Amino acid sequence: MRLHRLEVEGFGPFRARQSVDFDAFADDGIFLIAGRTGAGKSSILDAVCFGLYGGVPRYDGGEKRLRSDHSEPDDPSEVVVEFSTPAGRFRVTRSPEYLRPAKRGGGLTKQASAVALDEWTDAGWIGRAARAVDVANELEEILQLSREQFLQVILLAQNRFSEFLLANSKDRQALLRRLFGTQRFEDVQARFDERRRAAEQALGARVASVTARVEEAERLVDEAELWGESSEEPVATDAVPRGDASIEDRLADLRRAQARAEYRSERRASEREDAERRSAAADTALSAAREEQRDQAERDRARAALARLDAEEPAIVQARAELADARAAESIRGVLTAAERAEVALAGAGAIAQRAQAAWDAFDIEAEDLEDWAAERTRATGAWERALELEQQAETLADDLQAAETAVAVIGARLEEREDERAALPAQTTALTAQRDDARRRADRAADLRMALDQAQARAAAVLEVARLEAEQIAAEQDLASASAEHATAQTTLAQLRKRRLDGFAGELASVLADGDPCPVCGSHEHPALAAHADPVTADDVAAAEQTRDDAAARERAASQKASELRAELAVATARADGRSRSQAEAEVATVTAEHADSVAAAEESRALDARLRELAERAEGLEQDRAADLAALATAREQQAVLTQRRADAQALIAEARGDAPTVAERLAEATAQVAAARALAGALAERRRREAAVEETRAEQEAALASSPFADAAAVHQALRSAAALEALDARITAHAVQREKERAILFELELRTLPEEPIDLSPAEAASTTARAAWSRAVDDAARAAGIVERLDGLIASAAAEHARTAAQTAEFDVLRGLADTIAGRGSNTRKMTLETFVLAAELEEIVEAANRRLGDMSTGRYQLRHSDALAARGAASGLGIVVFDAFTGQTRPAQSLSGGETFLSSLALALGLAEVVTARAGGIRLDTLFIDEGFGSLDGDTLDIAMRTLDELRQGGRTVGVISHVEAMQEQIPAQLTVRATPEGPSVVESR
Repeated sequence: MRLHRLEVEGFGPFRARQSVDFDAFADDGIFLIAGRTGAGKSSILDAVCFGLYGGVPRYDGGEKRLRSDHSEPDDPSEVVVEFSTPAGRFRVTRSPEYLRPAKRGGGLTKQASAVALDEWTDAGWIGRAARAVDVANELEEILQLSREQFLQVILLAQNRFSEFLLANSKDRQALLRRLFGTQRFEDVQARFDERRRAAEQALGARVASVTARVEEAERLVDEAELWGESSEEPVATDAVPRGDASIEDRLADLRRAQARAEYRSERRASEREDAERRSAAADTALSAAREEQRDQAERDRARAALARLDAEEPAIVQARAELADARAAESIRGVLTAAERAEVALAGAGAIAQRAQAAWDAFDIEAEDLEDWAAERTRATGAWERALELEQQAETLADDLQAAETAVAVIGARLEEREDERAALPAQTTALTAQRDDARRRADRAADLRMALDQAQARAAAVLEVARLEAEQIAAEQDLASASAEHATAQTTLAQLRKRRLDGFAGELASVLADGDPCPVCGSHEHPALAAHADPVTADDVAAAEQTRDDAAARERAASQKASELRAELAVATARADGRSRSQAEAEVATVTAEHADSVAAAEESRALDARLRELAERAEGLEQDRAADLAALATAREQQAVLTQRRADAQALIAEARGDAPTVAERLAEATAQVAAARALAGALAERRRREAAVEETRAEQEAALASSPFADAAAVHQALRSAAALEALDARITAHAVQREKERAILFELELRTLPEEPIDLSPAEAASTTARAAWSRAVDDAARAAGIVERLDGLIASAAAEHARTAAQTAEFDVLRGLADTIAGRGSNTRKMTLETFVLAAELEEIVEAANRRLGDMSTGRYQLRHSDALAARGAASGLGIVVFDAFTGQTRPAQSLSGGETFLSSLALALGLAEVVTARAGGIRLDTLFIDEGFGSLDGDTLDIAMRTLDELRQGGRTVGVISHVEAMQEQIPAQLTVRATPEGPSVVESR
């Protein structure tokens, strides 16, 4: 991979667009990125990493302050990286997320991050992807390096250079895992552990299942007493202790007990069959005795019933005679009834004739023929009926005439009232139209006032936010100052401890020397002047101080992040407040709120006025229609009034003629009607009485003839013999039931008398007792047989399943032992004496290659004194081990920790290890070619000779066309590297990039 060009704008310390042409340094092979501290040298590498991977390593875990603080709100932020691989030439354009001015409504809005990937072809640049996920997938395939690998093999970032050398095994494992992707081996270990646990649980469950089934079978044998101790069993053996016996022995004992249970089950089944036969015989005898007892009781009942029926025979004979008389009387009932009815009718007709005669005599009228007189009077009253109707309607006719006169007056008044209202409508319409137009003008300002109200409210909220943020910013700045002081103090303390630690190495070495032992420094066996260990500082002390320093640094970063966020928020809030004070903002909100409310009310008022105008127009139209209708109604009412006046005059003349001398037509007509009715009633009553007298004579003759032909002497005897229909039916049913029951009882008694049953009552007690005893014995035999069969069945199932499970347990135990040994070995347990996991073992092999590649350069860089070696020694107190790195010192012939190297030695060793790591990672990534390499590390810790060695090493790296970029502000390097890229901070604040 080779970088060709970098463009940054609005990123880090760079506000204006800065361009870096890496191809310009291809001939030199090595170039220096120089500049004052804080100018932004490392930001160039940050831009490269951000462009390719969307992140910056030194911002991991903290605030991603990628956008330049020098940028104006409208300024863009963008990074463009152009590079090539064997797959082609590509360009990545990426922008971070930041705040920009909103296009509408004022204030700021969030500008989303963006990225695009282009490829150079014969036709120029063409787009390959424009979504973040698509670009990431494309770059992963093109670069074939993850971000962690990129930072280790191409961009050796600041503060990460010596991290790999000085890390402990656990941290080094985490880094190597990310670089070589060995997480799968840890997954393999986890899967094996899970399989071991599952197998152990399955084996334990199966063993427990076998034991539980055996114990259940033994408990069943104990309860059934099947251990051979009963005298009734065919096999008698001594009891065998079962507490510590093996499963096989316990199963053998259970099988012998099972044989005894089967023998017992067979005996119980035979006993059940015998008891069943005895119970059936007893039940049969009991059924026969009960049958004879029932027949004996039925015979006695039939004898008693027949005797009772014989005693009832005289009463039945009397009932037959009564039934015969009743039927004879019933044959002449109709003749007697007809005669009685005729007598009653005659008496009634005579009474009616007497009342009708009295009513007619009351009128004192002489008439020879009543019917003729009534007809003549009826014809005379026919002409008075019309006069009666008119007399009855006279009051209604007067009311109708009065109503017609009132209607004429009301319609005339209504016409005058509506004419006045119609004349007033034009003036009302004009006034409402003026009010409507004024309301519309005020309502038209609602949208503008709503926008003005939103802006005023936003400014008022921003004013409050500014006050709050200013107070929080003051507190945050104080916290930042306090955190910075704590960080500086912790850094000073750590430096002092490291110096004391280095100064006390001689005393620490002397404290473990014994007489006669060789000195690990000079090799001498004599130690005449041992150094005193007066101010001991342990590695734990240094580690604790480093932790304290790191914690303080984290708090400082958090405080700085919070202060920066508050400054940005305060700037945004101040811009939104637009220079208003709190009182000004609140006054603006109140004024605009009132105006907006009036405008909204005016809109509602305008709609109400429009509705009112429509109502007036509709009212005018309605009044015109009502005027035409009222005129027509007035003409109709006047016409009705004239007609009713004429009808009233005609009716009064006709009524006077029909009334005569009577007070009213109704009274004269009522009197005539009563006279006619009395005449006709008397004539009818006299005719009816004559008809009834003839009917009485006829029925008397029929009655005398019927009595003469019947067995009865007179009508009184007939009435005495008569019976109701229900009584006749009851007599007939009584006689018939007596005859049927007598024949039935005689038939039953005849059959039972033939069986010669005993006269004494039959006793069932002996047969019932025998049956109960036999059934109880059978029930016990059934229970015993079922219990014995159930024991046999349960024992058979328990023994068979326990034996089968036990057979499978042996094979499963062997498989579990193999799996447990393999899982323990992979996880660093058991016989794994080095306590190395599978992943650690794989990474140890990679680390050996890395150390071997590093030593090829470290030997030259240290003039043959130092070599790095992989250490798999066990760490103290069970800490992670297997990935240790120690330094072999050829001067002493001993190995020592990498932390014991001086600053310059640490730098050379770290550089050699980083380059070796880069070679191995490159090889693992498919052997990709690295044509560009950046090193961002402090060369200021090297003396002149060591710096020359480092420069020779860097010079070797550019062999084969590789371009190496070095970040440093060391003047000696500026003199030795002519090709330079200078980052300079301008007086205004932003930095610029200059090439030479």
